[in-house]
Amino acid sequence: MATITSFEAGYCTHVACVALKGAGLSVCAFPARTWLIEAGSGRWLWDTGYATHFYDATRHGVFALYRKVTPVYFESSASIANQLRQKGILPQDLNGLILSHFHGDHIAGLRDFTDSRYICSGSGWHDIRPLTGFSALKQGFVPALIPASFESQVSFIEQFEQVDLPAELRPFQRAYVLPDSNKEVMLVELPGHAAGHIGAFVLTAEGWVLLAADAAWSDKNYRELRGPSRLANIIMADSKAYYRTLSDLHQLDKGNVRIYLSHEGNL
Repeated sequence: MATITSFEAGYCTHVACVALKGAGLSVCAFPARTWLIEAGSGRWLWDTGYATHFYDATRHGVFALYRKVTPVYFESSASIANQLRQKGILPQDLNGLILSHFHGDHIAGLRDFTDSRYICSGSGWHDIRPLTGFSALKQGFVPALIPASFESQVSFIEQFEQVDLPAELRPFQRAYVLPDSNKEVMLVELPGHAAGHIGAFVLTAEGWVLLAADAAWSDKNYRELRGPSRLANIIMADSKAYYRTLSDLHQLDKGNVRIYLSHEGNL
């Protein structure tokens, strides 16, 4: 069975009610979580969290607004590359980095893994790749965070084997098998939050886990079907699709699947 290990690579702060309607005006911390997935014959890193590259890329110009809207708190020692190194895991020990989507808090550490294989949604990359300036900022995308070698080292999930999911994962029906994972990791589309937003069903000894990335920011989002503020719609790729995904998570949560979110704070 697969194992997953959680890490936190920095955090940002924001007013609580933006992430959850009715949560009030207190400022909350939203950790940038990443996961090490070990399955079959390989190891994969799920997202990267923050890294010093984020500060470099948002110091000037239009992207400086990113840090003003969501202040970021990060120490270089907290980079996921450093945390893995402390556990004896080097970039070359990974089969690849799986990117749930292209927001800065999920890809800021890519330049610490420039020789790695990358895995993401091909349709998402197609939509994000041409964006620059304010158009990119509106989508939470900072082009300078993408390594120059990215396109020569990326594999798109649409290239992977697609299979039917077991009934216990309903309402989700189809997913892509992560190669070399012994079918213990299934990559699933979770549309709405961002272009090419995906999650991962991981079969562990305790049962299925869904790494749901930013499909919600609090378990209350999907358990109570209480979404974020309408202000959050500004950065969403498709707000209608977001709420359909939230409804799917609501149904999934009635079963025995654990749902892990990337930024779940104390809301």
